[in-house]
Amino acid sequence: MSDNKKTTWKIDTAHSEINFKVKHMMISTVTGSFEKFDGKIETSEDDFKDAHFTFYAEIDSINTNNKDRDTHLKSDDFFGAENNPELTFKSKSFDGEKIVGTITIKGVSQEITMDANYNGTAVDPYGQTKAGFEFEGSLNRKDFGLTWSAVTEAGNVVVSDKVKLIASLQYIKQ
Repeated sequence: MSDNKKTTWKIDTAHSEINFKVKHMMISTVTGSFEKFDGKIETSEDDFKDAHFTFYAEIDSINTNNKDRDTHLKSDDFFGAENNPELTFKSKSFDGEKIVGTITIKGVSQEITMDANYNGTAVDPYGQTKAGFEFEGSLNRKDFGLTWSAVTEAGNVVVSDKVKLIASLQYIKQ
């Protein structure tokens, strides 16, 4: 057990992104992102092995490069942004290769395990110490009440249940 003081790292939103990918009609992939998000790490170890990660994304900031689709995603058919304005994540454990935590979407919380890469720490030209991480995992959107569905005439599902999450996050040591 370390008695080192905890260090806080804040997400550098200018050098970070939170994306998702979902199959459309099972023949192509639609990529989207959350443009407004924030989060932090609290750790007392240089390798982040004891790190506690938290982040949130504003549902209203969803962007799939299609305004009609974005409006539909914000509706009660999917995220219900009016009553559930944020998606949140709180880690339980991080070992450098996997991160386990609770993700809450539309008021439903579930444990999720994602692949994790700690890409290292560096000092930028302005003297700020930064750390980079990449997280990748998937979830079933229907587990969170995002149940809207439709089927094409040919019998293909319009939106896949499986959603891939990809977060590329850079943090600034506080």
